[in-house]
Amino acid sequence: MEKLLLRALFLASAASVPFVLKRKNLLMLLIVFFAKGVLSVALDSYFIKKKKIAYPERPFPRTFDANILYDFLFYPLLSVIWVRTTYNSKPLELLTRSLYFSIPMSLLQWALEKKTKLFKWNSWSVLHTFASLNFTLFTIRGFVGLIRRIIRNDGLLNADESRYDSAELTANAVG
Repeated sequence: MEKLLLRALFLASAASVPFVLKRKNLLMLLIVFFAKGVLSVALDSYFIKKKKIAYPERPFPRTFDANILYDFLFYPLLSVIWVRTTYNSKPLELLTRSLYFSIPMSLLQWALEKKTKLFKWNSWSVLHTFASLNFTLFTIRGFVGLIRRIIRNDGLLNADESRYDSAELTANAVG
């Protein structure tokens, strides 16, 4: 059953990539995607080494201790959706929307931990999952806010790439 769930998650995530990573704000969305991947694997590796969480069933178990499907595909796509839905949100709305993401994910992980071998929580709980999901969501959202402040010219981040060639976009980014 675990292999089937992993395959279904991979297929659903891969199929959603063209819809989630749209051309509008593509540069920003790619930055979010890769930043979340780095953050997820760093946190996951730390907690795996501390033996708080384990992934008995995972892709490439001889090569990776973490579940790379979650860390490099699913969670980054979730963060891209999060950033797209909260891009212009005020703080209270941001907090409310974070609950729409973190509560279902935490409950789903809790249920999967009980019923499958996808997760093994040693000194971990659903509250740890909830806290870590919110921490990463707000960290990525803060990172987006920082990028927006650094690059005041939203024309670069909102550029319609069909009008520019890559050399012109690079020239705009550099100076």
